Amino acid sequence: MNYISTRGYDRKFSASEAIVLGIAPDGGLFVPESVPVLTSDDIEEMKNMQFYQISARVLSKFLTDFTESELLDYTSQAYSEEKWGENTVPLVQLNPYNEREFILELWHGPTAAFKDVALQLLPHLMTASIRKTGESKKICILTATSGDTGKAALEGFKDLPGTEIIVFYPSDGVSEAQKLQMVTTTGNNTHVIAVNGCFDDAQTGVKKIFSDKEFNDKLNASGVKLSSANSINWGRLVPQIAYYVYSYVELLRKEKIEAGEAINIVVPTGNFGNILAAWYAKQMGIPVKKLICASNRNKVLCDFFSSGKYDRNREFFKTTSPSLDIRISSNLERLLFEITGKDAAKVKEWMNDLFEKGVYSVDPKTLKQLQMLFVGGFADETGVSKTILDVYDRTDNVIDTHTAVGFNIYNRYHQRSGDESKTVFAATASPFKFSPAVMDALRGQGYSNGRSVETVIAELAEESGLEIPEGIKDLSKKEVLHKDVIEKDDMEEKVQSILIG
Repeated sequence: MNYISTRGYDRKFSASEAIVLGIAPDGGLFVPESVPVLTSDDIEEMKNMQFYQISARVLSKFLTDFTESELLDYTSQAYSEEKWGENTVPLVQLNPYNEREFILELWHGPTAAFKDVALQLLPHLMTASIRKTGESKKICILTATSGDTGKAALEGFKDLPGTEIIVFYPSDGVSEAQKLQMVTTTGNNTHVIAVNGCFDDAQTGVKKIFSDKEFNDKLNASGVKLSSANSINWGRLVPQIAYYVYSYVELLRKEKIEAGEAINIVVPTGNFGNILAAWYAKQMGIPVKKLICASNRNKVLCDFFSSGKYDRNREFFKTTSPSLDIRISSNLERLLFEITGKDAAKVKEWMNDLFEKGVYSVDPKTLKQLQMLFVGGFADETGVSKTILDVYDRTDNVIDTHTAVGFNIYNRYHQRSGDESKTVFAATASPFKFSPAVMDALRGQGYSNGRSVETVIAELAEESGLEIPEGIKDLSKKEVLHKDVIEKDDMEEKVQSILIG
């Protein structure tokens, strides 16, 4: 299986090369030349597999320069019971009297967010890819985060020989728990820097660094090569496909659906990677009726699926679901490339318009294709708060602010459409990562004001009956090790000072 750039670069790459590079030389994103299909025998065999085995099987279809045996070794380590508990990604029926709603809990890993699923595995894929490509340079993982990717990447790569990891996050755009998780990270190779601006500023800065040939030549001459842990890296995105396949297999195994029965998948998404993984699962043969793309007030994706016009020139809102506070959804580029029949020229034109003007519009044919599968919607903070309380009242499940965005959009879709298809909700983070907003929803607006993070977390544990994740406990008691705050225009200089001096 070879990989090609969404912007038409004239060379093909192996899976290992794509993982090490992270982004194509022309600034495009890597996609597989074709999407492999799961056979009915594959699905039948998966009914007798655990998640790590299903993951290895799915990965083996895409990463063909790895053997399935190699991948099983990596997934068994990445998804060990020590790190995840007995069940890596539980699929839970929300209410025994409601056969329609199931929640895929993706937050049982070390940092209590869905990013762990990919970022516990990516270091294994990265180090193996470095060996396979014969790369001898030190690899620097350069990443922008809206809150969860940063800590998950740090946890995966810290103290990994032959690597450095640099994480940029918006100085005032993550939750207190997310910030504390990052700035207290240990490890001799970890660097965490706040950027004065929003996530889009940090992400744009990282993309500029990747595309600066002169700067990269300088790094290469110093024995350093850049790669990414963002979902722009195919090695970060492909493990996410596996859990959507797993959720379908689980529904079959539990006899909640018949073979071939289509399901809905609801995903709160900002950078579009998590829902794109669900789209790839569908292309592999998982029957999907609708992909429900849930946005907060930064509703650029919602507007795009409605009108076909992508416009980042809009007011930016800081919300209670900060991981969705994004105006430039990088992975949408991959979807556009795929559904236009891999029309790199068209995609390149749209991406140039986005960079130069901040806006582009797709043609009517492309929009119609998008609308046949995707449902877009958005929820404001009031709606999110009401949804958290509603889900708790009717199911006894406490969800975080991002997962609540998904439920909010789905509830309105269900009322409007009458669609009774079985539905899987991607639960993207533990409610403890956003405990002030969650407790405000459960106890009344402003309830958490004046209370310490630890107090609110303890109260949430008592209210919900959930155990506080290890990655959240006693955060404010840990030493802050990363204190740098810089301007967005100083990011390249900061990377140089860390890697070259």
